[in-house]
Amino acid sequence: MILFINACVREESRTKLLADCVLSRIAATTNDEITEVRLDEIDFGPTDAEYLELRDELIADGNFEAPEFKLANQFCCAERIVIAAPYWDLSFPASLKQYFEKINVPGITFYYTPEGIPKGLCRAKELIYVTTAGGNYVPDEYGFGYVKALAQGYYGIQDFRLIQATGLDIYGADVEQIMRDAMGRIPQVLS
Repeated sequence: MILFINACVREESRTKLLADCVLSRIAATTNDEITEVRLDEIDFGPTDAEYLELRDELIADGNFEAPEFKLANQFCCAERIVIAAPYWDLSFPASLKQYFEKINVPGITFYYTPEGIPKGLCRAKELIYVTTAGGNYVPDEYGFGYVKALAQGYYGIQDFRLIQATGLDIYGADVEQIMRDAMGRIPQVLS
């Protein structure tokens, strides 16, 4: 199963357009089912003391099939993961951070060694991160780098790829050409 985590909220999202090209390319080479998780349709609720207490109790009881862990189990079982997240306000949408808070479950997506080092439990060998930005200032540590660190450090996903288009909102930018160039790089990035 290919898990498509869609953090796009705009109907005419350029990030979603790029992600659709990635998913089409993948679908052309595999028979895997694509499961989409639309983050704008999920009410994550607060990560407050009550939620953390319930989560810790479920983990302590080994109740990893509880509904609270549905997203974590889905993420853990995916064979390939594609994340579409626009870069805005110096990062990705807050819903993606909330998603990571829900799937970061010891015993499902990772475990801690006796030395306190996280080790991944996820099946996926590859994560493809798709993003667009209006400007050209897109520091890795606020988007791509953050997700890469989680994927490699916690989930055990070592093959991490980036597809991006930047400078889309700069005055005079040839948006169509920038998008065509990004789409043209997809086969190379996926190979």
